[in-house]
Amino acid sequence: MGLETYIDHTLLNPTATDHAIINLCAEAKKYQFYGVCVNGCHIPLAKRELKGSPVHLVAVIGFPLGAMSTASKVGEAEDCIANGADEIDMVLNVGWLKSKEFDLVLEEIKKIKQVLGNTILKVIIETCYLTDEEKIKACKLIELAKADYVKTSTGFGPEGATIKDISLLKKTVGNNIKIKASGGIKNREMALKYIELGADRIGTSSGINIVTGT
Repeated sequence: MGLETYIDHTLLNPTATDHAIINLCAEAKKYQFYGVCVNGCHIPLAKRELKGSPVHLVAVIGFPLGAMSTASKVGEAEDCIANGADEIDMVLNVGWLKSKEFDLVLEEIKKIKQVLGNTILKVIIETCYLTDEEKIKACKLIELAKADYVKTSTGFGPEGATIKDISLLKKTVGNNIKIKASGGIKNREMALKYIELGADRIGTSSGINIVTGT
């Protein structure tokens, strides 16, 4: 299985234009990436551009802070799916986790997963803001809520994926849920290292550089 099959080709910049989204989708088709990852407003356009291709369409919700209400995240998830998203990457409420409001964190993920059904749900925990204990607890809650992946980062925090974090997440979740490494992954060597450590998906805006080695 080639490296391209791990990659969610990502463009989440607030200044992303229609032209940039069209280009992102064209690149994903050309390089046969697993998916493209975009903000919800771009889902209809990306869906049209990817029509007839095997590239999956991934939407982020609660992005990038995760601090909006559960109801708003649920509504956002419903809207993204209605517009054609194949997978959802949601941002966990970091403030609730750090406040030990574990029931609220759990219920929020469960409500979104219930709306999605069999649609893949990845939960972004923003590792750069968490202690190791909090990362482990987040993984346990994600697993309990029956989400499909734990994802390291939004790419908008002060640090993205790290070797230490991928190792910790894999040790914690084993094969019970999958791992998406994201944030700051710029080259082939880094991507391969994260896969070796247990990452099942790579979220990056540098997908072309990674697969071509440039």
